[in-house]
Amino acid sequence: MTPEVLRTFCLSFNDAVEDFPFTPETSVFKVAGKMFALSALDRRPLTVNLKCEPDIADQLRAAHPEIVPGWHMNKRHWNTVTLQGALPDRQIRELIEDSYDLVVAGLPRAERLRLDRP
Repeated sequence: MTPEVLRTFCLSFNDAVEDFPFTPETSVFKVAGKMFALSALDRRPLTVNLKCEPDIADQLRAAHPEIVPGWHMNKRHWNTVTLQGALPDRQIRELIEDSYDLVVAGLPRAERLRLDRP
């Protein structure tokens, strides 16, 4: 997955925006003001931090060496995924969508309905 594809996919979700609250080089993708993905798109290797359910995070880390506890994040709830081609793009897209869905699930009901994600 390329940086451009990652950015485009993250921004394809309802109400998703790109923000730069930390540094101009660090893209933070948010929904309703809450972060669901974080990446330095010009860094090599390309990585992305994604929210994940804790039990699933442990399983993913055990199964894939390119998935590790989230760098500078709550290690229980965030993974850092290295996008060097070892993981299929389909799986990466699923991880991003799961992260988005987890963040949306924590929003108030009215906000979830507005986003079309009950």
